[in-house]
Amino acid sequence: MTRSNALAIEPLTPAIGAVLRGVNLSEPASDGLIDDIRQALLKHQVIFFEGQDLTPAQQSAFARRFGDLHVHPLYERDGGNPEIMVIDNHVDNPTDNNFWHTDVTFIDTPPMGSILHARQLPPTGGDTMWASMTAAYRGLSAPMQRFLEGLEAVHDFAYAFTADGIAGSQAGREKYEKAVAANPPVIHPVIRTHPETGEPCIFVNSVFTRRIKGLRKEESRALMAFLNTHIQQPEYVVRWRWSPGAVAFWDNRNTQHRAVDDFLPHRRVMHRATVLGDKPVFKAAA
Repeated sequence: MTRSNALAIEPLTPAIGAVLRGVNLSEPASDGLIDDIRQALLKHQVIFFEGQDLTPAQQSAFARRFGDLHVHPLYERDGGNPEIMVIDNHVDNPTDNNFWHTDVTFIDTPPMGSILHARQLPPTGGDTMWASMTAAYRGLSAPMQRFLEGLEAVHDFAYAFTADGIAGSQAGREKYEKAVAANPPVIHPVIRTHPETGEPCIFVNSVFTRRIKGLRKEESRALMAFLNTHIQQPEYVVRWRWSPGAVAFWDNRNTQHRAVDDFLPHRRVMHRATVLGDKPVFKAAA
């Protein structure tokens, strides 16, 4: 365990994940503490805080210290804090995020990070897993790295959210069609350069990436299938067992995550704040 000022930092795996102790996220944080948290996030890619008693307003206030917040066009929101997305899964609303993905890559400036707070948990199950896209990139052969660095991919809101899917059908036809119109497909590099660390990482995912530009349909499908399998290797992954009040803060620029859908018929309620980021780019090493 290492220390950064008031924070005790306990890494969970060599590639990704750390628990941060010694901070109460419901209290206003100093600029120094926010910088320490940011540095821990950059190093470990997903960081966890246990036993946090946060209101939606306090969660929103903490998230805003890292940037402007995204309001999801379909999912349920907290009544007084529309930037807090309510993920309430139960028998009548099963999860639709049990696939490896990176949040909201269907916009020009995908999130820099997301902050998830456990509000109600099942007696067992309901874990979440994160995978390091930096480690996954490093795990590729040099020829494959060079090949991917020259490619771009199409990310599409309508590819992930269909009209008859869980989120689309619950939102209603009018709201869904409005969301589709407001979120046309966008283009991102297959390998992006992290804007703060300068490290390359894989930036396609099975949920939002419709296809890889310039490849034939069969080639795109085969390459996406390879990458979607490659990123799941256990050496790149941390699995988090939630406890009441726990918070996860992940770097959305170089991770993917998925919920483990094993808790029905019990209920699992999470609140998410999503911090907007910048436009993904790839910068070749000098």
